[in-house]
Amino acid sequence: MAQPRPVIITCAVTGAIHTPSMSPHLPVTADAIVASAIEAAEAGASILHLHARNEKTGQPDQSVEGFAQIVPRIAAGTDAVLNLTTGGSPYMTVEERARPAAHFAPQLASLNMGSMNMGLFPMLRRHPDLPGWEAQHLEGSRDLVFRNSYKDIAYVLDACRAGGTRFEFECYDTAHLYNLAHFAEIGAVAPPFFVQTVFGLLGGIGAHVDDITHMRRTAERLFGDDLVWSALGAGAHQMRVAATVAAAGGHVRMGLEDSLWAGPGQLAMSNAEQVRTAIAVLEGLGMRAASPAEAADILHLAPRRQTEGAA
Repeated sequence: MAQPRPVIITCAVTGAIHTPSMSPHLPVTADAIVASAIEAAEAGASILHLHARNEKTGQPDQSVEGFAQIVPRIAAGTDAVLNLTTGGSPYMTVEERARPAAHFAPQLASLNMGSMNMGLFPMLRRHPDLPGWEAQHLEGSRDLVFRNSYKDIAYVLDACRAGGTRFEFECYDTAHLYNLAHFAEIGAVAPPFFVQTVFGLLGGIGAHVDDITHMRRTAERLFGDDLVWSALGAGAHQMRVAATVAAAGGHVRMGLEDSLWAGPGQLAMSNAEQVRTAIAVLEGLGMRAASPAEAADILHLAPRRQTEGAA
């Protein structure tokens, strides 16, 4: 009898795009991030994609000290794979962005595979009265290039090499897949390639089913059997993209970093709520959520290191 296919659910807990005033459910303090991450893992997420925030303002915080407030506690509270961002915020330098992953040597870290315009300002239409830094965070993106040059990508790879960290390669458009293929060709990265295709963010590829098919087809042509394909849909595209990608054989990403919503006009109450919805979608398609051990096996991850639980 055929068994349900295990699908990796990544949960991106808080990110660096949404701001505190947009939703009371967005975790921004260390305590809230830790609790929300562990709850998402208990709901069925096998990978937790982590950003830190400034305790007082809620701004993105890419300091080792900021991550030290969340990483050891999450590691102690769940066996989920911890995936530390090296994307941080597009307003940061690559040196700032790489420090937490280089310090904690997690099993997995994210790596953006190309520069791009990153347009966050359309959210001002929904949130016209954001205070202080929150409004500027969005308004400033009219003139924002999220830099991820070849030199930057090589810097992150080198910074994390000693710790043995593997990568979730975030690809926002077709060229980013070709950039990854370049680094694979020169031997800078090794398979399997965990490719997270990102749909629906202004500056990257759209979220139409044709866009999804194009990215999947290109990734499969470039990486063949070495590909582990996952995808996320930004904002209102989140669940539709997840269902489309899962049905096409991929893995999925949920979380309040990518979308604050549980449905039209309905704020998600937690990361765990989105994870549970994704699991219902998977089960409706005859699939199931992969366990952390299964995710680690699929991605050829080393066992969790002691440094992930140490400040």
